[in-house]
Amino acid sequence: MNGIGGTLVVEALRRRGIDTLFTLTGGHLFPVYDAWVKAGGKLLDVRHEATAAFAAEGAAKLTRKPQVAAVTAGPGVTNVISALASARFNGAPLLVIGGRAPQARWGQGSLQEMDHLPLVQGVVKRARTVLDPSQIPAEIDAALAEACTRPRGPVFIDIPLDIMFTPGQAPEDDAGLDIPSTAPADSDIAAVARALDEAERPVLVAGSDVYWDGAHDALAALAETARLPVVLNGMGRGLLPPDNPLLFSRARSMAFKQADLVLVAGTPLDFRLGFGQFGQAKVVHLQDSPERIATSVELAASASGDLAAVLDAVARSVTARPPASRQAWIDQLADKERQGREEEQALLGDDSEPIHPARVHGELRQILDPDAVVIGDGGDFVSFAGKYLQTSKPGRWMDPGPFGCLGTGLGYTIAARLTHPYSQVVLLAGDGALGFSLMDFDTLVRHELPAVIICGNNGSWGLEKHPMRQLFGHDAAADLRPGTRYDQVAEGLGGQGTLVRRPDELRPALERAFASGAPTLVNVLLDPAVAYPRRANLA
Repeated sequence: MNGIGGTLVVEALRRRGIDTLFTLTGGHLFPVYDAWVKAGGKLLDVRHEATAAFAAEGAAKLTRKPQVAAVTAGPGVTNVISALASARFNGAPLLVIGGRAPQARWGQGSLQEMDHLPLVQGVVKRARTVLDPSQIPAEIDAALAEACTRPRGPVFIDIPLDIMFTPGQAPEDDAGLDIPSTAPADSDIAAVARALDEAERPVLVAGSDVYWDGAHDALAALAETARLPVVLNGMGRGLLPPDNPLLFSRARSMAFKQADLVLVAGTPLDFRLGFGQFGQAKVVHLQDSPERIATSVELAASASGDLAAVLDAVARSVTARPPASRQAWIDQLADKERQGREEEQALLGDDSEPIHPARVHGELRQILDPDAVVIGDGGDFVSFAGKYLQTSKPGRWMDPGPFGCLGTGLGYTIAARLTHPYSQVVLLAGDGALGFSLMDFDTLVRHELPAVIICGNNGSWGLEKHPMRQLFGHDAAADLRPGTRYDQVAEGLGGQGTLVRRPDELRPALERAFASGAPTLVNVLLDPAVAYPRRANLA
């Protein structure tokens, strides 16, 4: 493998199956661009570096493979810090390659001269500056391997400009990446199985890392073998089909309150799960790596390793139960689930004006295909979506995750259209969140990436406005301009836009948007007085 540094970057990435480079142009990256275009790779350029990194993170989520963003030195790197942190919280294998001021002039004040490593080390698994072009392929391999090693996460490399132009030689390496995989300990599996066998009212919670490990078949087998009610969390949505009789969402609160054992697989015991406090229930935690096992609560048992192997081992170790086993408990939850779904019908068909957020999702439920990719970027508007929209297949729901970083939406939308070119792609964005990345609607237009963006426009930061009013009797810094014409912004950027003021306008507008074959923004004016009935303690 011969060539200048920029060429070696491209050859190293291409041999590892990277076919798309997400970027925003910068002079420090010119040698990479030159080699990338000559190699026939797809160069997806955006309007803000954060979108490049969010798009790469989104593509990693959707493909369960490492993805790469390249950004210029200095502000290019500082602009992706939030995306790196998001990938760390989401366990996404993201590699960011940064440009860097020339090493030969280091310390003399070159343009954008900055040591990036101290900035990124707190949010990445590995960070290196490469000063020898011959080491570029090995460093890229090491970074990608670290990104894919459980617990997965982001990595960072920067390369000085003069090294990008310096010739180097590296050995050819046809071997795959060295990614270790750990099997669960037999004693841990036995303890988990014993806890399940002793439980009368167990609940199984499956989260994002079950998805990352491709463990949906093992999850279904365990649920069926042990007759376990299942609640899905994060990117775990879609691991079981909506019609599975063991899957519950509306009965989630009841399940957590009345269970005598909660088995949590592939997600932390964080604010989304009441910090692991489930009344008097015992707690069992299964994670992809030992360091992710909870230490903040007392556990009845735990196990770690490849979650497909963990869940399969537990399924083979528990006592197989007949179909009628635990049926009284399952029936209780089914009754609650049925009641919740019946009660929500009124909201999903609400005809009030201004429009209730739930009505938007009521219409979407009748339009979305089973393989649609649904992306959430916002607060209350997305919370309503999470409650009312069903996910039929794994990897078809994306939101910012536990880091809660707004502005992911356009990047994730770009990734979804690239990875699922024939599926519906819809971004559900609050008007506040949309402000972070709306200029990248231009990216959808320039690269001919059709998608539907639904802006839930209530003229406020609703997730902050309503809680502050409850606490203090007033709100501050929570208002946006009512009725802002985001649809006209979309039209100005070369796409299509529609304004929806009344409930009866929703269905026709959405149907036109999905049929348009173009980037389209549907700007829905929502009732600003409606707050999502949030129960979780976020702190």
